[in-house]
Amino acid sequence: MKALIVDDERLARKELMSLLAEHHEVEVVGEAVNAEDAYEKIKELQPDLLFLDIQMPGKTGFDLLEMLDKVPTVIFTTAYDEYALKAFEVSALDYLLKPVQPERLQESIKKLGALSENGSDKEDEDEDDASSAPARQHKLGPDDQVFVKDGDRCWFVRLSKVRLFESDGNYIKVYFDHHKPMIHKSLNALDERLDDKVFFRANRKHMINLNWVENIEPWFNGGLMVTLQGGEKVEVSRRQATRFKEMMSL
Repeated sequence: MKALIVDDERLARKELMSLLAEHHEVEVVGEAVNAEDAYEKIKELQPDLLFLDIQMPGKTGFDLLEMLDKVPTVIFTTAYDEYALKAFEVSALDYLLKPVQPERLQESIKKLGALSENGSDKEDEDEDDASSAPARQHKLGPDDQVFVKDGDRCWFVRLSKVRLFESDGNYIKVYFDHHKPMIHKSLNALDERLDDKVFFRANRKHMINLNWVENIEPWFNGGLMVTLQGGEKVEVSRRQATRFKEMMSL
């Protein structure tokens, strides 16, 4: 598993690299000194795992995660208990308090191993897809993870759990579980990044996850009314209705 260490403290990076040398399942492919540096290196190196400091000069670790379309597995590293607790609340794989103790790192690596076993089949599929279409930009699908931050609340969300995106001015409301946080993105930009075999642009304001469709009924002017498993009702415009029927094999 390829890992990137993101920390503004050189000694902290070196210490963690030294500890990780004992764990051959993790390959450290690079270091980054701040969020901007990390953003560029993530694009270049495509790591599977981030060891991420939260409190850094300029942008925080949370700010970095908001910048990413697709978020790798994250283990937070922090010297601050308050941030460690916050990291735990956002359901990262784990968090490590500095100075990092070998025993705690061992526990994190064990969690990583369990996660890798569960995702090994999916990784094989992704490699097959990548080899068959190397020039095609990767679209975000149900198994990809994104980071959603709304105020002081943060979530790592697998896209398979998102049933609806709703445009609201310059923001998008993201529907998953019992949450509806707002993110500062446009629906058009999101539409370009998501796999259109799963996420369907129902109308100007809504994009739905087709796997969450529960009921479909005819609606005014040749449109359709879709009910999602979460109970939300979304109108499919007349313009989109024909394509929607084809995708749902109606």
